[in-house]
Amino acid sequence: MSELDNYQWSDFYNAVAGREPRDLLVAAVERFTHEPAARPRKAIDLGCGDGTETAYLLAKGWHVLAIDSEPAAFHHLNAKVPPLAQAWLQTQVAEFEDVALSAADLIYAGFSLPFCHPRRFEALWRKIVDNITPGGRFAGHLFGVNDTWASHQDMTFFSRDQARNLFSGFEIEYFREEDEDGESTIGPKHWHVFYVIAKKL
Repeated sequence: MSELDNYQWSDFYNAVAGREPRDLLVAAVERFTHEPAARPRKAIDLGCGDGTETAYLLAKGWHVLAIDSEPAAFHHLNAKVPPLAQAWLQTQVAEFEDVALSAADLIYAGFSLPFCHPRRFEALWRKIVDNITPGGRFAGHLFGVNDTWASHQDMTFFSRDQARNLFSGFEIEYFREEDEDGESTIGPKHWHVFYVIAKKL
């Protein structure tokens, strides 16, 4: 058993309180600024956690479907969303196997996809690909096989080639591999993470 087995998501929300939106999402949104749109863009924040990225998207004028399996996540999210932006926000409490996606210009999955069970990942990934509109983007993180948590059989991990092969039918605009020791909200760990922005062809 590792520290992750007894981890409470409330501990995560408290540990990351006040953080800035993740650079990967900011970079993905920036790519859309050079591509005019006739309507407000729609994003799905898959595994929205404490709501920082959803709040950032709303502040940029996006309409957002925020999804998380933890009902408590939405208390943190709603505290970040001003009243005028509430009309642009939809929320969904769902596990990965039950998630209902809809067409979106951007699907963002910030450190959430590794928590999908391997037997469920293929179906979830198909939903993601099918619901990104042509010219839309995926931005998110995948965990690599060298990660400390790779021994958890209910989590999903990839080799570098496996991670890149997920993006058949996409133009990979950004791909960075991190394979190094670092810190987590639980404590020290070895991170093996792929950072990806990919545009659907």
